[in-house]
Amino acid sequence: MTEAGMQRMASRVFAALLADDDGSMTSAELSEQLQISPAAVSGAINYLTQVSMVGRERDPGSRRDRYRLHNEIWYATFASRDRVLTRWEHTLREGARTLGRDTPAGARLTETAEFFEFLQTELIGLMDRWRDYRKKLDLS
Repeated sequence: MTEAGMQRMASRVFAALLADDDGSMTSAELSEQLQISPAAVSGAINYLTQVSMVGRERDPGSRRDRYRLHNEIWYATFASRDRVLTRWEHTLREGARTLGRDTPAGARLTETAEFFEFLQTELIGLMDRWRDYRKKLDLS
């Protein structure tokens, strides 16, 4: 995960949750299992919730937070990336207009925006094919 760009501590916390049977742990459990401070867990969880990979919930009758992987974690993660790509594409197109599309910098921004537009289109098709594939697996 760190080689793909995720923060080191967030990678460790995510891996611990992924390897847990029910995909959920408290801060104390994560701290104990990973031998890290509660502050390190908190920072990692803040990042993971920000990128929609982990959710917070409360155990009934408890004041303690439990951190849980979202259902269909990878689908949800890539679906949220679609919104980020859209924002980047719009920002890049605005930058190209500001710089002038005929300038070298404007041409680079335009090409990058076109790449993100292409990526979004492909990602939508890929996500649809994944849903179809999952349906076939569930029927087996």
